[in-house]
Amino acid sequence: MGDEEQMMNRPVVLIFKETLLPLSETFIEAQARHLSQYQPRYAGLGPVQPSLEIPNDAIMLTSEVSQRAAIQQKVYRRVGIARQFHREAGKAKPVLVHAHFASGGRSALPLVRHLKVPLVVTLHGSDVTTRMDFASRYRGLWSEASAFICVSDYIRQRALEAGFPAEKLRTLYTGIDREVFPASSLARQKDLVVFVGRLVEKKGCGFLLRAMAEVQKHHSSARTVVIGDGELRGSLETLASKLGVRCQFLGARPQSIVKEWISKAGVFCAPSVAARNGDSEGLGMVFAEAQAMGTPVASFAHGGIPEVVLHGQTGLLAREGDAQGLAAGIRRLIEDQPFWKSCSEFGIEWVRAQFDIQKQTKQLERLYSEACGLEEAKVLSEGTHQEPLNAAVSHA
Repeated sequence: MGDEEQMMNRPVVLIFKETLLPLSETFIEAQARHLSQYQPRYAGLGPVQPSLEIPNDAIMLTSEVSQRAAIQQKVYRRVGIARQFHREAGKAKPVLVHAHFASGGRSALPLVRHLKVPLVVTLHGSDVTTRMDFASRYRGLWSEASAFICVSDYIRQRALEAGFPAEKLRTLYTGIDREVFPASSLARQKDLVVFVGRLVEKKGCGFLLRAMAEVQKHHSSARTVVIGDGELRGSLETLASKLGVRCQFLGARPQSIVKEWISKAGVFCAPSVAARNGDSEGLGMVFAEAQAMGTPVASFAHGGIPEVVLHGQTGLLAREGDAQGLAAGIRRLIEDQPFWKSCSEFGIEWVRAQFDIQKQTKQLERLYSEACGLEEAKVLSEGTHQEPLNAAVSHA
């Protein structure tokens, strides 16, 4: 049997995301692309613009981006009736639905009931950290989902506090493709600090600008490149100008451009904080991507960040909200080149050991098999031993 035929014979899992697929959600696409025992098929309520490339066989409630489509999606979330959508999903003969975010899991419930297959939901951050009445919103999801994947131990703890059932929670880092994010061979600009993220309160770009104003007092050539867009862009540009920070705002950019900037930067900095509504950073795959390319990180010890950035070993983490402490971390990475080199080299090894996407996706597929009642057959067919999915992770 050829590789193509084997691929077509794999059981289908529907990768469900309410909107397919924002530029910032490359981690969903990468995870789906690395499935080896299951065949991914995307499903969702509709597209978003701009977006990652959506496969032609994606199954959507509506293919439009319009006010009418938004109303159609809102009605579906309320009543869960869409015969054509459900019929097309049924034709794919999926054995499982994997929804992303708790809200996506809730929206997927009518489809899951129609298909009569298990539901696995990944919890990423805002879905369990933003303050809300979790019980009234997600009680049905808690009882019907087979498992909840938490992208960090921090998110698992927050999910427990929110009321998610402990016996269904599994911690599993998403992982990154180290072939896509190889160690950089570009000449480094040691005083270039790069930020990547949405320009919203949680991402803390304003703290970076304040930190860079302090850094520039000691390194007049230091500069910042901000990649991303959002509601705070105008006010952040005003702040940068007021502080006299040498800063370029590039807006949203494709992954290839993001990689190029991080690869030549001396420091990657995304100082996430808890927003006023509680929204916090679940993990932040961009931190793993930066370290995989050998770029040390300066950030805050917030949310799941300490699980991906090792303070003093792959970067430096200041107390949350401490712009002066953040500036000190950036300055050390600029000034102390032996320390920078140590962080760069260890960061590459750390990501290889803990965030390799092939290893992490194999554990994800084991969870799929458990949910489908196929785990025993799966392990026997692979002939390999795997550690328990929720085994404690070493942060050596």
